[in-house]
Amino acid sequence: MPPLRRWTDEDGSASLEFVTAGMILLLPIVYLVLAMAAVQAGSLAVEGAARQAARVFVQAADERSARVQAGRAIEFALADHGLDAGAAEVTVTCRPKPDSCLDRLSTVTITVGVAIPLPLAPPAITVNMPLSVPLQATATQRVSRFRVGP
Repeated sequence: MPPLRRWTDEDGSASLEFVTAGMILLLPIVYLVLAMAAVQAGSLAVEGAARQAARVFVQAADERSARVQAGRAIEFALADHGLDAGAAEVTVTCRPKPDSCLDRLSTVTITVGVAIPLPLAPPAITVNMPLSVPLQATATQRVSRFRVGP
């Protein structure tokens, strides 16, 4: 085979081009799917935690036990999705009286915030870009008008 023919012969190069181009295009798409799945799971976890905590809060006997039970509901909801409840930011707001959450027809609003780490991002890296996605959910429940208690 003449030397010029050897360099211009393209036998077998299609599979190499397909694998190379496929990897260049496929890896970002796979990472995007993994990242979106992590954010979606975190979103469901945070929303479920806020909703369940608000439900538990308004049904408690007193405010101290309400806060304990709501905290436990948040821990379980986040743990079901593999998230650390210790890193969650929880805010409880009561209306119309902020100091008396369990009065009849009071409104209790619970906000839960969590930072969802991006997949395959090592926590030791310090760069000028976020390695997590902050998520926040809010749920509001009303205390029953038939509530019996202090």
